[in-house]
Amino acid sequence: MLRTALRNVLAHKARLIMTALAVLLGVAFVSGTLVFGDTTANAYRTAAGTSLKGVAVSVQSQQFQEPPGAAAAGGPDGKPTSTLDTALAHKIRALPGVAAVRPTVNGEATVAGKDGLPVNTDKAWQNLATNYLPGKDSHISLKEGRGPASESELALDAKTAEKAGYRIGDTVRFAIKGPALAKKLVGTVSTDDPQVNAGGTLTLFDTRTAQKLFLHPGQFHEIAVAAKDGTDHRELTDRVRALLPDKGAKATSGEDLAAEQADQIVEHTGALTKALLGFAGIALFIGAFIIANTFTMLIAQRSREIALMRAVGASRRQVVRSVLIEAALLGLGASTAGFALGLGIAAALRPLLNLSGAGLPGGPLVISPTTFACSLTVGVLITVLAAWLPSRKAAKIAPVTALSSVDQAPPARALIVRNVLGALLTGAGVLVMLYVSTLTTTDTSNLMSAMLGGVLTLVGVIVLAPLLSRPLITLAGKATTRLFGVTGKLAKENALRNPRRTAATASALMIGLALVTGLTVVGHSAQRALVAETTQGLSADYKVSNGSFSGTGLDVGAAAKLARVPGVATAVPTTSAGFDTKGGFALITGTDPRAFGKAARLDFRTGSLRDIGPGKIAVSDELADKGGLKVGSTLNAGTTTGRAENERKVKLKVVAVYAKTPTTKDALGTLADILPYSDNKKLEEVLVKAEPGQAAGLERKIRAALGDSPLMEVQSHEQAINDGGRMINMVLKMMYGLLGMALLISVLGVVNTLAMSVFERTREIGMLRAIGLDRSGIKQLVRLESVVISMFGAALGISTGILLACAGSGIASSTMDTYEIVLPWGQLGIFLALALVIGVLAAIWPARRAARLNMLQSIQSN
Repeated sequence: MLRTALRNVLAHKARLIMTALAVLLGVAFVSGTLVFGDTTANAYRTAAGTSLKGVAVSVQSQQFQEPPGAAAAGGPDGKPTSTLDTALAHKIRALPGVAAVRPTVNGEATVAGKDGLPVNTDKAWQNLATNYLPGKDSHISLKEGRGPASESELALDAKTAEKAGYRIGDTVRFAIKGPALAKKLVGTVSTDDPQVNAGGTLTLFDTRTAQKLFLHPGQFHEIAVAAKDGTDHRELTDRVRALLPDKGAKATSGEDLAAEQADQIVEHTGALTKALLGFAGIALFIGAFIIANTFTMLIAQRSREIALMRAVGASRRQVVRSVLIEAALLGLGASTAGFALGLGIAAALRPLLNLSGAGLPGGPLVISPTTFACSLTVGVLITVLAAWLPSRKAAKIAPVTALSSVDQAPPARALIVRNVLGALLTGAGVLVMLYVSTLTTTDTSNLMSAMLGGVLTLVGVIVLAPLLSRPLITLAGKATTRLFGVTGKLAKENALRNPRRTAATASALMIGLALVTGLTVVGHSAQRALVAETTQGLSADYKVSNGSFSGTGLDVGAAAKLARVPGVATAVPTTSAGFDTKGGFALITGTDPRAFGKAARLDFRTGSLRDIGPGKIAVSDELADKGGLKVGSTLNAGTTTGRAENERKVKLKVVAVYAKTPTTKDALGTLADILPYSDNKKLEEVLVKAEPGQAAGLERKIRAALGDSPLMEVQSHEQAINDGGRMINMVLKMMYGLLGMALLISVLGVVNTLAMSVFERTREIGMLRAIGLDRSGIKQLVRLESVVISMFGAALGISTGILLACAGSGIASSTMDTYEIVLPWGQLGIFLALALVIGVLAAIWPARRAARLNMLQSIQSN
């Protein structure tokens, strides 16, 4: 039976090539993901090892954050205070076994280019700054010039200097938290820091300047200790720990710190690897349909051969074993090739993900034996499992009755059981998702329940596909018959001849389109919701804020400065503070009520902006309903500073009620009433309304009026809309790329089914040629059949995707008040057109093969 299986594989190379490609692509995705995960983890470990090179003990400051609105611990100027100081560094340096001590100061600095705009806006958390410490054990090496030595100097990493257009000797503008600063560029450096190499920036100062900017004189964030040869690192850690104060500092050995970082790396890379493996699983799932379909058709075509084997003594078990060995050999060969292709995918994933801002470090490919074994095991296992049911069907072929029949329709009972099972699965999936959509939280268990509901629905539709194929294909057949006459009608009948085969072929395409459609609908709806949250109720031309990652806010006088800018009609200051009320936590916006109406639009139920004044606020209809408030009521609000001694009760009279918008949050009061309770006691935003015809080019004037700080974000109405959907668009593009593999595999399924169907209908095609259908008519027949199957899969996939998106909309709406399902008709139309193109392209080879068949030989074939 082994020789028979090997002969069958070699005898049907052309028929199995598409199946092998499906396995190959699926395994390539799996192996590429696993190699990528190992490579990324190794790159992070290498980068972490470089930063810990020569570090026997790391002493880190354990700074604690004060509640919002308060200065950092020990820092009257708002800067944090560290217990690591110069005196402690000297004490550690004097310990026996210590070779060297490297005290460092860390912070953030946003660098402006020569055009005045920030160099790195998308990754502000990667704008790193530190003190320059030359030495052979440093992970920062000088590339050009020299290191900063005075308060008026700085150095940049070479990539940032090049991107910003700076050369040695130029004056560099940057900002820490407040206004822009300027220092002379005296050198450029290179570094192994993965955050910098992945698109971040690195600014270096001399130690005294770094302390002045980020801490206090003589203080450090970290002290790295290098040990002499032969020194036990753990004993040295204990000696260093004995010198530390009781609170505010922690000493960790280099080995323990490396272990902690390794755990963090595994957690960081593991989530990404699991997500990519999910898409690989989808590709393999679709490939399983193609494998099962191919072996089912091969069994039907080889029924006479199998019957003869049974007649000469082969048992049912031997027939099953022969088919499964054939599948295993196919899976082994395709998986080996797929692993090789996966190495290319792994190499391409890092730069592709970094384009979307992932910030992954570079490094050599890591190919482990475990990954190779897993890839081959998955490929062979999926192929064998997919061929199991066809092998059982082959074992049921009787030695005598199968000799006169090539293909038999499945018994009605089997279809009835299948239809009932499909209806139950689909109904259960929809009910689960509808239940989840009624929940108001989005914790992990609810998300998992929603995913379970989606999987059940998708599987249920796949099971029901044979039942759904008849009405949908009949409807499509009316169009093909009307447009193409007899060939259109024959194409419809061929597609309906074997509902199971047609459904299996269409299901492969349906799964990919269902996922793409669901993502598109959710992404489009979320994009609209984000845009609404950003711009709803806002008529200002510009929104000015502090774009720094630390979010320090704007000076209270910023609005007055902007109001004096030529071309500015109104500059409205806004801030917000959180309060505990009877209706729950509420964010109250403070502003100038008289000017606010010129930059924002509010729909008042009762009262107006003119009624707002000292101690008087307008509340949203949502807060009014929750708290039982109305005009004349008193809102008893408690401040949420987090410290009991600072808690205060505020009484505010309700004078108006308006429809809630994202701009105005829960309530609206005067700036004087709300500012004392806001974070840092500063403005969050200034809304700028331009004079008629003066909006264009106003951004430069606004920046100049506020000191032209790189931290400042001046956002126009159009920019706000674009930024609202930028991240979603980026995620969708990445999802489309990952699901593209699944769609490609589904196309192979259509090609494979049509090619084998042509072989199965050789005699029929010969008869059609004999009664007058020419070669072009045969080609048209096969193309139309392919288009009908593809359009059936597209209709099923798009409708299922919309169903999944609608059923899961409750989860999204619980996190975004403005979320509602919006169907992107244009993109859905593109998906239908894509299915049409897939149908036409998939039929090219099978159609040419059918047209080339010899008429007489075809009629004589069995």
